[in-house]
Amino acid sequence: MLLLAGFGVLLSQHWRDWSRRLPAIWLPSIDLPLLAILPVVTSQPSWVDVFTIFLKIGTTIYGGGYVLLAFLQPELVERTQWLTSTQLLDAIAIGQVTPGPLFTTATFIGYLLAGHQGAIAATIGIFLPSFIFVALVTRWAPKLRQSTWFRSWLDGVNAGAWGAIAVVAYQLTVSTLLDWQSLLIAAIAALLVWRWRVDPLWSILGGAIVGLVGQLAQLHR
Repeated sequence: MLLLAGFGVLLSQHWRDWSRRLPAIWLPSIDLPLLAILPVVTSQPSWVDVFTIFLKIGTTIYGGGYVLLAFLQPELVERTQWLTSTQLLDAIAIGQVTPGPLFTTATFIGYLLAGHQGAIAATIGIFLPSFIFVALVTRWAPKLRQSTWFRSWLDGVNAGAWGAIAVVAYQLTVSTLLDWQSLLIAAIAALLVWRWRVDPLWSILGGAIVGLVGQLAQLHR
């Protein structure tokens, strides 16, 4: 979907140039069947299954950490059903409150699926492709930055990534905001971040404290 969005904007912005220069254009082939390799779904995933899943995600993901949501929801919640939406949200929250990029969510998910071996496998799997890609494209980076065609393609990919994030955000919102307490917490957090530019970390910690207090209150009834 991200590839199609990128090429859609590329064609819409440069279709005249494309028609004139088509015979002179060379595009590298992409082995889509290779990128689409899926591990065998098992009731109890092994660290190999976890590594394969996150290697595929690390190979195909584009953009910031929040794009990860659009890959994790269909892969781990809908297709393999290894996680629930609630567990995925817990993993995203862990990635928010721990130092480092949001991709540390992969480490927590790997631990949930296959223990310490799964945590190591998920971390290596999601970060390994970036090191390989950087080494491969470094020599072409200056030319790519100067190419209006490449920038148009990136504009389309960015738009596609935002669309994917919006869909997953809606799905997670529906599965999270289930009562008036959760709606109130979300509304207050959104107001603090939007109106007073409060660091989202404090909103997350505040919501966690409120949730913990509410849970303890129910246990002591």
